[in-house]
Amino acid sequence: MAGRKRGWFRTPPNNEWVQQARQALTAAFLDMDRRQSIAETAVTASAQLFPERGVTAEWTPVRARCYDAAGAYLALGERLDQAEHHGGSVPQPEIDTQIRRLADAARGVDEFYHRHRAHLEHAVAVYGSVPQLVTQARTAARQARQAADASPHARYPSIRRCAAAVDEALVTLEAAVSADATAAARDAATLLDTRTRELSTALEDAPGKQHSAENTLASATTRLDAARHRLQRIGPAMSALLREFNAASSSDLSNNERHARHAIDAADAELTRARTALRHHDPEQALDLTTTARGQLATAEQHADAVTDRLALLRAVREQPQERAAAVRFKLRDAQMLAVNNGLVPQWGSVLDGQVERLGRVTGGLTGPHPDYWAYMSELDTIAAFVAGVVERMRNTDR
Repeated sequence: MAGRKRGWFRTPPNNEWVQQARQALTAAFLDMDRRQSIAETAVTASAQLFPERGVTAEWTPVRARCYDAAGAYLALGERLDQAEHHGGSVPQPEIDTQIRRLADAARGVDEFYHRHRAHLEHAVAVYGSVPQLVTQARTAARQARQAADASPHARYPSIRRCAAAVDEALVTLEAAVSADATAAARDAATLLDTRTRELSTALEDAPGKQHSAENTLASATTRLDAARHRLQRIGPAMSALLREFNAASSSDLSNNERHARHAIDAADAELTRARTALRHHDPEQALDLTTTARGQLATAEQHADAVTDRLALLRAVREQPQERAAAVRFKLRDAQMLAVNNGLVPQWGSVLDGQVERLGRVTGGLTGPHPDYWAYMSELDTIAAFVAGVVERMRNTDR
């Protein structure tokens, strides 16, 4: 009886020691596990949203250290259970070592988290906002689609195109949500928001397009009349070119009147189609056709102006033929002075001298009753461009 009493009294102290050891170990484990869980959540968010940061690679050994400490903790817990139920003990230094191991693992988590704190907290915040972002984007898109379907301008190509883009973006978003792909869902929601805003803008712009198309068409019609007037000037200008100057001076312009007339006829046809579209309440097609017509008119204007401008230019050169040559000669002298001042005569002196001789041949070629002033100007422009290139190279050498 006495022996049983002594045995009964010895058991509680052993149980008390086991409970104290287990409490200390459990407290260290839970502390480590809590820190690891917070970091794990943040790393998962970073990996999903910002994989290029490569945080997971750095986190892997830290997490492995936690797993190892947790495994050792569980093994030691089993030994404590055995000691509690079957007698025996676990050396206190071994328990202290395990507590330090758990604390070291927790400290490793803290060090990792603090190194990346700003990024990880941002990743968690963004990750947590994705469901709301998805809901908002989805709701706004559906409202915009309903507005498009109910709009009296729903048949406008811009609205149909934007509505189709919203539908496609919605499908992409739903696929990302179904796949539980947070990064893809965020990107899809952002894209859907963009497409929704584009549709809303198209709906806002639609009511004013009829008036805009009417004004644009009226302006283009006025321009068509002006282009026809320019067309009438091409024939007399070509006649003057052939009568006053060498035929080579205008040979490249011989088809300009035909090209201009063709462009004007094409513009007229497009504007006729635009008026028809406008009568059928299709201002967007009318605007597109008018834009095409304006391009044709620009082509016609270029062909017409090329002839009249050539005549004016050749007459100006005929009046003062040496004026252009003097300008090129001035550039040549500047280039020669640059070569002298920078010690570059051995490299560039003969090259520039060659251009002087070339210039002399050009100016000496203005002979006969109908000199080729166009070839004269073209050659002067070529010499000027060559000299400018030499000057640039000399300056680069000087640097």
